Amino acid sequence: MRIAGPALEALQAQRGHLFPWVPVCLAIGIGGYFLMPSEPGAGELALCAAGVVSCAFLARRKDMPLSPLAIALALVLAGVLLAGVRARMVAAPQLEYRYYGPIEGRIVAIDRSQSDRLRLTLDQVTLGRIPAARTPFRVRISLHGDQSHLVPLSGLRVMMTGHLSPPRGPVEPGGFDFQRMSWFQGLGAVGYTRTPVLALAPPDTRGLWLHGMRMRLSAGLQAALPGDAGAFAAAILTGDRSGMGKPMLEALRAANLAHLLAISGLHMGLLSGLMFAAVRLGLALVPPLALRWPVRKIAAAVALVAGAGYLGLSGGNVATERAFVMVSVMLGAVLLGRRALTLRAVAIAAVIVLMRRPETLTGPGFQMSFAATVALVAAFSALRDWRGWRLPGPLRPLVAVVISSAVAGAATAPFAAAHFNQIAHYGLIANLLSVPVMGLVVMPAAIAVVLLYPFGLAWMGLEVMRLGISWILGVASWVAAAEGALSHVISPPWWVLPVLSLGGLWLVLWRGRARLFGVPVLLGALLLWGSGQRPALLISESGGLVGLMGPEGRALSKPRGEGFSARSWLENDGDPASQKEAARRPGLTRQRGETRFVLAGRRFVQLYGRGAAARLPGVCRGGGWVILSARIEEEPGAVTAAARPGNRVADSAMDAVAGCRVIDRRFLERNGPLAVYPPARAGEELRVVTTHALAGQRLWNTRALQEKVPPWHVLAAWVKQAGG
Repeated sequence: MRIAGPALEALQAQRGHLFPWVPVCLAIGIGGYFLMPSEPGAGELALCAAGVVSCAFLARRKDMPLSPLAIALALVLAGVLLAGVRARMVAAPQLEYRYYGPIEGRIVAIDRSQSDRLRLTLDQVTLGRIPAARTPFRVRISLHGDQSHLVPLSGLRVMMTGHLSPPRGPVEPGGFDFQRMSWFQGLGAVGYTRTPVLALAPPDTRGLWLHGMRMRLSAGLQAALPGDAGAFAAAILTGDRSGMGKPMLEALRAANLAHLLAISGLHMGLLSGLMFAAVRLGLALVPPLALRWPVRKIAAAVALVAGAGYLGLSGGNVATERAFVMVSVMLGAVLLGRRALTLRAVAIAAVIVLMRRPETLTGPGFQMSFAATVALVAAFSALRDWRGWRLPGPLRPLVAVVISSAVAGAATAPFAAAHFNQIAHYGLIANLLSVPVMGLVVMPAAIAVVLLYPFGLAWMGLEVMRLGISWILGVASWVAAAEGALSHVISPPWWVLPVLSLGGLWLVLWRGRARLFGVPVLLGALLLWGSGQRPALLISESGGLVGLMGPEGRALSKPRGEGFSARSWLENDGDPASQKEAARRPGLTRQRGETRFVLAGRRFVQLYGRGAAARLPGVCRGGGWVILSARIEEEPGAVTAAARPGNRVADSAMDAVAGCRVIDRRFLERNGPLAVYPPARAGEELRVVTTHALAGQRLWNTRALQEKVPPWHVLAAWVKQAGG
């Protein structure tokens, strides 16, 4: 009770400042849903709903001193409920097996893959003899080979022969879950084609007229501004990045300028701010209007309409939608006569985004944009209340740019490092040289292009855009080429970002001296970043690729093949080496059809190639572990005894075999990629972690759970897809 009294007083002292904690509590519930080891059923979700109602009822009682805690618990349970319902509402058919054959569909999106291949997303899909009820609503296909004959247009119905497979799960336990992301995007299969893509019918733009207009505008911009400048202009105005080459993308990332390509808070804020300032200044120059009309509110309304137009023009992706919500809340505050840049406005925007798309919480876009916004609002609120010395007027805009770049960069750096495993050391310099040009040259010129287009004078704005974009791209290339521009970091344990976020939010949102408790939490999370132990051995789902951690980094078993897994493993290690470089590292002994190595005193042999399983009895004479890239039951002459980790493999002709543990492809396909850790103490066994065990049984990775989704959810999604 001695502790409860002061704690209750401290909580009561926060009255009037608790609303910004609403999205924090919602996010805790949403994050808890995604961390669950198994999918909550309808009964569990109903209990969450009952808990929300009960806590809300308790919070309304006047004799309830801990009503803020009751509200917080209600919001946490509401977050779990939101995420669970959302996961069921986006349910759509997923491909159940690997498919090769005819693929037909309508182009709804065009982008580029990580290997810099043109990539098409199709809806209204037809796949050979697969029934319509089991055909994915959307598939994504990378185009290989010569496709120069194809002019991809929005709505164009195309046909090809290609390979498709279900979206893959993490390539290592605890890694990025592409399967989960695909579930929420309605993507039921991914693959590639090497055959020419054939156009079957003229573009069908039902429901895609805005997308078609975007693609025509993108093509026009790239025709008027050839090269990377046109591709950059198309990316920031229409969201189409398909024209950006891989070298320039890598340079922008190395200079921490890749955020300029994403139509997010910066672009939406610049465009809306420019429209607000231009309209307000224009009306203020006419005294009769300035004296009689609410100039500030009119400017906010015009800026809101401009932001909505930009949202539609740019494709309305999640990042742009999130930015528009934030700008709308702030402009709405102006219309209501309230202060625009407040933590309350940011909290409202976060609540709206989380309620619409709870899954965005786990993505870097949500985390980085709100981290930057909260940090900027807090920093400039503190500067606004500063009563000390002040800078001369002419220096304030310059210092404001420096402060905003430094604050936003510091706030987003941990999230960027955690998701992308790299730190751009000269990012502040690059942003100081580029962001002002973006705001003062490129975006105003873009608005001028739109305004001058009806008069045939768009070329004037385009030329100004070209100059500004060329400067930005030049800065990116210069900074990326500098020595020590980029360093790579290990992926942190899963709990680091949540703890770091809570520490930062406590420091910003809590009132009083107790807010300083957020500092040691922040520092502790950063100091413990590298405490997570990377697996000593990683095994891919096919069994054809293994990665052994050694003194020079992870050594890979082959220089080519399964490149996505290899690249992901090395990135998570914080290792910039290529797959070829990692394959040359010591630690693995390769000979025809097998790779041998030793881990914690245990002998390992990887068998691959034709007849791999038939060589198993001979290899097992020496005991140890065997990784087999084939299914034992599928090869004649192979050992037929149960060959699974923990089971001895015996053959009637070899009674001397003992202690051989076999991991074959069937086991890997059932359990996913493996991570092997050395024993904590001498004499203990190696610790094996499977991807599926860590991911749990969730809607997006368990067929039996998918079939339990209420059929009207799938039907509603199907009707939506069929209508474009």
